[in-house]
Amino acid sequence: MPKPMIRPISVALMAGAVLMPIPALAQGLLPSPRINAALANEAVGAAVAACAAQGYAETAVLVDIDGVVQASLRGDNAGIHTLDSAHDKAYTSVTFKSDTTPMLDRAQALNALVTRLPHMLLAGGGVVIKSGQTVVGAIGAAGAPGFQFDDACAKAGAQKIADRLK
Repeated sequence: MPKPMIRPISVALMAGAVLMPIPALAQGLLPSPRINAALANEAVGAAVAACAAQGYAETAVLVDIDGVVQASLRGDNAGIHTLDSAHDKAYTSVTFKSDTTPMLDRAQALNALVTRLPHMLLAGGGVVIKSGQTVVGAIGAAGAPGFQFDDACAKAGAQKIADRLK
């Protein structure tokens, strides 16, 4: 019985089919831009350093668009409660796709809803992180002796990576 002959052109076609690029997204899946680990760590480091330079013991937490922690850094001598506060500020910010400081102006209207949901904290120090006009995460900072200082430190962290999120 003769053996089937594989022609060189058949081998080339099969190899080409295997090496063809596969579409990045399957039908039904949504794209989900994420801040990579290196940038997330850079952002929380910059936030903590900005406050440390002013003598504040700060913690910073960066969450992705789903509110999942991507990076966290508790600065030297920052209280244990600052971990929860920084997380909750970032989580609130990404949930509402808004910095938390401007939300304080609307606190009366939001208060009933926000106080009943876990991890919501209406306090300055939560800052959204965008790629163009798309919110891709948020950073929260806590530990400074005032929300305006937490806010400035969180903004320093977001600013540190902003040019690399385009």
